[in-house]
Amino acid sequence: MADSPPRQELPQNNNDDDELELNKDLERIIENVENISVQLTWMAYDMVALRTSPELGASMRQLEEAYRRCRAVVCGDQDQEPRMSQSPDPAATTLTQM
Repeated sequence: MADSPPRQELPQNNNDDDELELNKDLERIIENVENISVQLTWMAYDMVALRTSPELGASMRQLEEAYRRCRAVVCGDQDQEPRMSQSPDPAATTLTQM
C-alpha cells in the first residue's frame, strides 16, 4: 500500500460549483412541482364543488362580475365601464346639472 501512487484530487471549486448548480435546479424543480400540485388540488376542489352544487357556478360568475365592476370604478379602468354608467340614473343627471 505504501507503493501505491498518490491520488490526484480534482479541484474542489469545480465540484462545489456543480453541487450548488444541482441544488438550485432541484429547488426550482421542487417549487414547480409544488405549484402544479396546488393547481391540481384547486381544480379537483372546483370540480367537486360544482358537481355538488350547480348553483355555485352561477353565484361565482355573479361575484366575479361584481368584482370587475367594483374594480373598474375604484381603479378607473376605462376598458370595462360599470353597468350603472350605461343606464344613467335620473337623480344623478339632476345633480350634475346643478
